[in-house]
Formats: sequence, C-alpha cells, structure tokens
Amino acid sequence: MRVGNAAIIGAGMAGLTAALALSRRGIRCHVIEQAPQLVEAGAGLQISPNAARILGRLDVLPALERIWNEPEQIALASGTSLRPLASVPAGRFARERWGAPYGVLHRSSLQAALLDAVTSSPLCTLHLGQRLEMPSAGILDALIGTRPDVIVGADGVWSATRNGIPAAPRTRFSGNIAWRFTLASSHSPIFLSPTAVTALLGPSAHIVCYPLAETGGYNVVAIAAGSSPGHTWDAQAIAGPTHLPLDTFRHWHPKVVEMLAGASDARFWPLYEVGDGAWQNRRDAVLIGDAAHAMMPFAAQGAAMAIEDAWELAARIAADGDIGQALVDYEMIRKPRVAKVRARGSFNRFAYHLKGPLRLGRDVVLSLRPAAALAADLDWLYGYDPGV
Repeated sequence: MRVGNAAIIGAGMAGLTAALALSRRGIRCHVIEQAPQLVEAGAGLQISPNAARILGRLDVLPALERIWNEPEQIALASGTSLRPLASVPAGRFARERWGAPYGVLHRSSLQAALLDAVTSSPLCTLHLGQRLEMPSAGILDALIGTRPDVIVGADGVWSATRNGIPAAPRTRFSGNIAWRFTLASSHSPIFLSPTAVTALLGPSAHIVCYPLAETGGYNVVAIAAGSSPGHTWDAQAIAGPTHLPLDTFRHWHPKVVEMLAGASDARFWPLYEVGDGAWQNRRDAVLIGDAAHAMMPFAAQGAAMAIEDAWELAARIAADGDIGQALVDYEMIRKPRVAKVRARGSFNRFAYHLKGPLRLGRDVVLSLRPAAALAADLDWLYGYDPGV
C-alpha cells in the first residue's frame, strides 16, 4: 500500500526534516507538537557535511549559508596549557573533500529555516499545543481528521511514541552534564578563534567553543560529570551565578577558569542517552532522531543523525510498497550507521577526558598526526551520502 499521509510527532529538527523529506515525495504530513509555539532552546549547533548535504537536497541549505559561519578548521588544544594539539581543515577544504560545507549557527536559526520550508509546503500542516501521552492511529485520526498510514516518533529523548513500540529502547542518564553559554566577542578570551571550532581537552572534562554569526559572539559548551536534576533537557543555572563546576576545572589554564567564572547566562543540560532496542513496530510506527538513539555529543552528530534518519526513512517509505517492510528496512540501514557514530563518540569521550600520564601521551600522539590523516579518519562520517 502506498503511503498517502504521515503523522509526525514532534516539531524539532528531526520532525521538521522528516516532514520536508516525506512531502518532497508526495506524502501529506501532519506535524503534531505539544508546545503552543516553537521556541528552540539551546545555543549553538554544528552542521557537518553529511547533514549539510541532505539540507541542500531539501533546499534549506541556502538560507543557512546566508547566516552561518564556516570555520576554517576544527582545532584541538590543551585545556591546561592552551597549546595547540591538532586540527582538521574545514571551510573550502570541507566542500572539496566531502562535497558539502561544515557550518556553525544558532539552533534557532536551523529550526526557523526548517519551519519556514515546512509551512510553505502545501502538503504539510502544523498542529501546535497538542500533547499526546501515547500516539495511536485512532487518536491521531480524531485530531487531524484522517487516519495516518505511518506514525513517525520524532519526539525526543522522552518520546511518548516510543511507549507504543514493543521492545523499544530505554532512556538512561549518562552521568554527564553540558553547561552552555554565550560570550560576546568583546569579552572573549584571546585563545578563542573567530575562524575555528576549538575543543579544549582537559582532565575529566572538555570545552567546545565556536563563533556564532547571528550574535557576533561565541557559543561555549563545557561537558563534565554531574548529577541529573530529573526529566528535563534545560535547567536554569542555580546555586550561584553560573552553577558551573569550577572545581572540575581547577587544574585548567587560568584564562579558561576565568572565562567559566565570568559566564553570566550559563544553563545546564543533563545528558541522557537512549539504549538499544526496536525502532519500529513492523506495522505503522517508527522512531527517528533522539527518540530512537539519543547519544552523547562527543562526536557532534546528534542533529546530523536526526537529519540522516529523516531522509532515509522518507526514501524507504517512498520506495517500498509495504509500509511494514519499509520500516524494517529503515531500521536495518540506520542502526549500523548510528552504532558506528555512537562508538566514535564514546572513543572521543575517553580520549578527551584523559588524566595523568595517559593525557600526556594523547597530546603527543595528536601533535604527531598530520591534518590530512585526521581528515581521512572522518571520510566515513562526513562523506556519507544516503543517495537521492
């Protein structure tokens, strides 16, 4: 049976991209979102070439290119000495080697571009302020006026759609917290580059910084061990002006500690991940993005995996006459890819947070690796092309 309409639960990056990808294949999409209005929490976002390639095919990329920064390099440096360790070229190099750009921007900019494309499509309808405890075809029929052929759970780490899928994965706290804040260029330390994504590596933690063209400043994310405040993804900093764990960074370079101590708008995100399990019910419901496989941000691929999921799900649904088989095929295609990305993130966490002699050894190894070799290590990730 050809799929004629889809109900997409969640209007984040995964859901909006899915709506675009499905509607481009002639499928009517109803996007159901519990929030009464779309306000993207968070600050910066990295769009690597594997995701930019798909956004280009969805005609969203030009709007992003007008407002984002394309860093010239992705640089690794010591958080204790600020000594450069290694770098991977980006900018023009990314376009030439991986066939698509590497950009950094505010999360709200991507959501706004996707939302504009979705609301401009005659095949897409957005339903805001609709909270569903467990989406089903019958409930959705009453809400949108038609029984959906497929239900796409793009409702994030606390997915309600996941509750209706047998043997679905479960959410668990990773033991890590991300502290996010922005810096004005006038108050940014000298070790931050306006042309680079900079990752500072130190004992038991790391910090990622990059420029945001929309604000004229920098996005800063500090990740370290911490405890969870509960089922939330955004908590206002408490217990002091920043709630940043400065004791964790006491052995870091004084300029880094000064930057963290001066953060006035820090917010913290307890980092949850979703384990292994079924992503679809072999009939009419499927999970994408964080609902299926929320992972730690150590490979900066959370948004990219959601975008890839949306594109490949739409391709399978359009190609297969049997919707159940299409969902099975989607899961079989995506699981190995996501597992490999997750493994890369786990390796990065281990390497980034090393302490003692192992940290010194890591620094030596990184400093000896040429940029070309580091770029080649990313070909499988950034050069991934799911086809048209």
